[in-house]
Amino acid sequence: MARDRLVEVAFNLPLRTPLTYRLPEGIDASVGCRVKAAVRGRPMTGFVVAETDTPPAGLEKILPVEKAMDAKPLFDVAALELARWMAGAYICSLGEALAAMLPGGKRARELEEEDSAGEGEEEPLRPTLSAEQENALSRILAVREGSFYLFGVTGSGKTEVYLRAARETVARGRGVIYLVPEISLTHQAVRIFSGVFRDRLAVLHSGLTPSQRLSEWHRVRDGEVDVAIGPRSAVFAPFGDLGLILMDEEQDGAYKSSSTPRYHARQVAQTRCARGKAVLVMGSATPSLEAWQKMREGALTRLSLTERISGGKMPRIEVVDMKREKGPLSVALKEEISATVRSGRQAILFLNRRGFSYLFHCRSCGFEMQCRNCSVSMTYHKERNLMVCHYCGATASPMTECPDCGSLDVGYSGYGTEGIEEDVRMSYPSLAVSRVDTDSVRRKTELRGTLEDFHAGRIHVLLGTQMVAKGLDFPGVKLVGIVMADTGFQLPDFRAAERTFSLLVQVAGRAGRALPDGKVIIQTYRPGHPAIVMAREGRLEEFYEAELATRKLLRFPPFTRLIRLILRGRDKEKTEQAASNLAVLVRAGIGNSGDVLGPAECPIAVIARNHRYHLLLRSQDFSVLHRRTREALRKFHTPPGLYLEIDVDPQSLL
Repeated sequence: MARDRLVEVAFNLPLRTPLTYRLPEGIDASVGCRVKAAVRGRPMTGFVVAETDTPPAGLEKILPVEKAMDAKPLFDVAALELARWMAGAYICSLGEALAAMLPGGKRARELEEEDSAGEGEEEPLRPTLSAEQENALSRILAVREGSFYLFGVTGSGKTEVYLRAARETVARGRGVIYLVPEISLTHQAVRIFSGVFRDRLAVLHSGLTPSQRLSEWHRVRDGEVDVAIGPRSAVFAPFGDLGLILMDEEQDGAYKSSSTPRYHARQVAQTRCARGKAVLVMGSATPSLEAWQKMREGALTRLSLTERISGGKMPRIEVVDMKREKGPLSVALKEEISATVRSGRQAILFLNRRGFSYLFHCRSCGFEMQCRNCSVSMTYHKERNLMVCHYCGATASPMTECPDCGSLDVGYSGYGTEGIEEDVRMSYPSLAVSRVDTDSVRRKTELRGTLEDFHAGRIHVLLGTQMVAKGLDFPGVKLVGIVMADTGFQLPDFRAAERTFSLLVQVAGRAGRALPDGKVIIQTYRPGHPAIVMAREGRLEEFYEAELATRKLLRFPPFTRLIRLILRGRDKEKTEQAASNLAVLVRAGIGNSGDVLGPAECPIAVIARNHRYHLLLRSQDFSVLHRRTREALRKFHTPPGLYLEIDVDPQSLL
């Protein structure tokens, strides 16, 4: 009688090693397939990662696989090796890495019409490339593998270079991944790329249902697709022969995952290209400091685009000191909105804060209405007449009297996008005004419809959060108003100035892309801050060099690398004690190979009733720090009721 085959199965659980199961007669599952099997009495879906002849020592009973989920493997050898690299790099389990690579859902073939490529459409005439674009394209196409950075001012034609590099790569028989940071940018990318690639284009993003995402994933794996477009997770698109990864707006924090495994799409893209002998092209008008430093060192080849190509010029930028103004919109900004609409053009207003107002407080004693679950103020949403926590989602009714002193003198401070929208509608009742944020566009059809209406000129003023800040090309926009430039400075994070500078340059770049008359108004209470001064004057390289000098002095990235360990739990004392115990263990394990900062309360100390403490590990010799941290963590047993988060190369320290 033949003995059952043994397989190792990895689950989306924080397990240090895969578990061993037997394949009963009649059930076949190759390496790379999904199976259903019991874990501690509960059926779960896992991934077959190896076959084995010998069971683990001491294992008395080997449970059977209950069901094979796939007729053929979902993951090939290269994908499994990438998952193993991720598990090591981001200190997670192999199953957690594989789960991040595969979209959920049952197999489905239908895709909604709006996200399908345009079959049967004529390919539009492509514009003539500038000399700088020609040079960049020829450099990219001259090699089979390598890393490039397309550093171009806003409106300089980076997308056209991406498109032509993709077309030539596909002509050579290799696949292309085009990454964008926001779902809002996929619609524009699909519109441009579908004219060339038609039904050989796949869209991979969370705006699709899980079944639709899995269907697109299967199309890529089965060779029905030449180009895959999407945000962060599209970096895992399963091309058999990947030739090119394009990463637009490389500096954007959305490329970093906020859940396990906390991977960065840039690092995954670099690894896929290096292992698969493919070309990586990143691009932005405002590179991350990490990328800028690599360009300085020669590790990244810089390709510069210095001029706008569609008849536009860089906009004039005016800074307004809000200490002299009343209300959220300055006199200068209101006058410019009126003049812009009178001239038949459009305006974008940017504010990186949702809701009507962000602070509900007592004017008598200073009491602030905070979330009952988190150590943050709640935001008033007037449309819903609710106070909402943007961290845990808790809601409450607005208070009518102060719970501390009983005063009836309570009210709002600060403005969110909802409040600005009301102010604009009251000031300009005849204008078509639309708002784009996660509250106003809960369905992907709403976002797409709003952006198309604005592109067609049916909306006069578009206001929103980061969704309108970068990448989008609206030729009718003459004016951009940055309602409050200071929001990013208030965050206790060493990247605050870099993020603010990048956002200002990117948002300003939406103005004057087609005609040389664009104008930007930056409203701020800190007009002398270097990030605002240098953004206004276009002194990008000077800002980067000054910021790098500060980072080097303070020993922060890109001159060191970080690992952040966060412990969270309902019991504050238990969490604090566990963080102290972890710090002792890590300090002993790391020795002199790096610094250990903390433990300390996180800047946002409580989220969803969980108290949060963190450690920050820092070193110039990252490989040694990483190895010793992994070894130390193997000795740490997280107490029941607590959770340990491991964030390698954190993008936020909140």
